Amino acid sequence: MNRKSVRYLYILRFFILLGGSVSTAWADWSAITEGTGFYTDDVGIFSATRRLSRDGDPTQPALDSKLTGQGSDFVFGPTAELANSFDNRLGTTTLDIQGSGFVYATHERYNHGALRVQAKQAFTPETSLLFRYYYSPDLYLGENEERQTGQFLLVGEEVTSHIGSVRLNQEITEGLEVKLLARYGARLYNQAYSERNTDFWTIGPHLEWKILPKVKLGLAYHYERGLADGRNQPQYEDDVSYINHYGSVDLDVELRERLSLMLAFHYERNNWTSSLEGDERNGAYENVYQGEALLAYQVTDSVKSYIGVQHSRRRENFEEEAVVNTNVGLGVMAKF
Repeated sequence: MNRKSVRYLYILRFFILLGGSVSTAWADWSAITEGTGFYTDDVGIFSATRRLSRDGDPTQPALDSKLTGQGSDFVFGPTAELANSFDNRLGTTTLDIQGSGFVYATHERYNHGALRVQAKQAFTPETSLLFRYYYSPDLYLGENEERQTGQFLLVGEEVTSHIGSVRLNQEITEGLEVKLLARYGARLYNQAYSERNTDFWTIGPHLEWKILPKVKLGLAYHYERGLADGRNQPQYEDDVSYINHYGSVDLDVELRERLSLMLAFHYERNNWTSSLEGDERNGAYENVYQGEALLAYQVTDSVKSYIGVQHSRRRENFEEEAVVNTNVGLGVMAKF
């Protein structure tokens, strides 16, 4: 096991132990631990597929098709979260810290972790403001062709993401809530791919509507603009700047007491804005379609089990074939 894999395993182990051992010192904190086992038919795109949700990081780093088709694997996805709430002059503040990651059975180079820290200020039961910081270090994307030496050498490509966001939540009427999202972030690549370093910003509305007593509908749209350093470095012919449109719809249905079904569909359109001669993304675009289903059973008031499946299809217009990915997951969530 390489040094990077060991480091992330220790980080994930820390969060799991922390979430699962709420002592007297943490008596006012609540904890959630979650463990999911996945089968994926392509480790090269698994992480990108998992992040494609309205509450995740749906606008992925540029993913060249040569990085996909890396084989199947079993993946363990642990998550641990701690939260605490307290009253103040403005209302109620909730602090939340979450550690998560993916550990691959055989493709250890892809192991990685992420940290999310957020604070939610509820001014009234109907109005709140959420601040979030998301950090994903050294995410390995695969062996790619670097441009900086001019020799197109195969070198491992990694990206570190820093994303800050703010979200205003407003309940319009009972069962109908609107959320306005804004975020700013940076994706920083290792030196061999530094022309891909990208600053980006996102805006968009979310809507959650309880259309029936046991049915909830979720809708989201994001507009995002990303500007890469490569736009000012024509010698590399590699500008991954983009305009992104992301749309999502999901449906939560309570089938019976303790049993629920979630269905979702996500669409993403990346319009690459490169104007560099020789850049394959000059005038190009990418379409991403993804569907998913999750069946959950509330075993007890504090324990939930679930099984789910995802299927995605993405294609850039300069590629002959689409890239597809299917993931199947089985997991358990526990609250303390």
